[in-house]
Amino acid sequence: MIRAPGTSRPRIHHALTALGSILLLTFLWQLIALEEASPLLPTPIRVLEVLWQELVSGRLPHHLGMTLARLMVSFLISMILGTGIGIILGRTPRLDQFFSTWLVIALNIPALVTIILCYVWFGLDEFAALLAVVINKLPHVIVTIREGARHLRQDLLDIAQVYRFGPFKTLQHVVWPQLFPYIMTAGRTGLALIWKIILVVELLGRSDGMGYQLNLFFQLFDVAGILAYSLAFIVIVQLIEWAILIPLDLKAQRWRR
Repeated sequence: MIRAPGTSRPRIHHALTALGSILLLTFLWQLIALEEASPLLPTPIRVLEVLWQELVSGRLPHHLGMTLARLMVSFLISMILGTGIGIILGRTPRLDQFFSTWLVIALNIPALVTIILCYVWFGLDEFAALLAVVINKLPHVIVTIREGARHLRQDLLDIAQVYRFGPFKTLQHVVWPQLFPYIMTAGRTGLALIWKIILVVELLGRSDGMGYQLNLFFQLFDVAGILAYSLAFIVIVQLIEWAILIPLDLKAQRWRR
């Protein structure tokens, strides 16, 4: 397919705009930090120095790796279970009506309460930490996918049945293209939600991870350390978005067309 000459211009413009915005924010941060001259507001250069020291020492890769491992495991479990349950509820009105109250309750339980209860009931171990994250994320995935399942086009399902597609082929060519926007929505919002929950989980009950380190820096009033670790994690999450989620979304859109 021939691409129009101006197709890439909006992307370049968007990238330059984002870069300019980040540079302006960094410049303002530098000015305010120099004006205040306080350890409570370190300069961007100081934060980068701490980031480099933690990276070279190996502490940052270790703690970041533990947090990312927990993020990936809990994210995959939540998405797989939530997608399956959401499709079942979306296509079965009676079950949906019966369990809708459960979902409302689960959505309104504070994440902190779930984390504390999991640690109290199952102990301060990895299973309890992952379970707390999954419990907090799962209802959001179910609700999003359920809405997509409710809006599946019945005429396409009927055609698939007439042509005897079979369950797998129907899922691949009829159900999946229609559900994919909802899955991407659940995935992107879930990624933003899960890493915040994981930080609290690690802060309360783990001896490693980004949350544990942030708590340590908090006790030492080390703002530069807090900002350095936060910056590293934000960069990684954005890289996951750009390198995995966005290409996957574009590929699926081409497949759907």
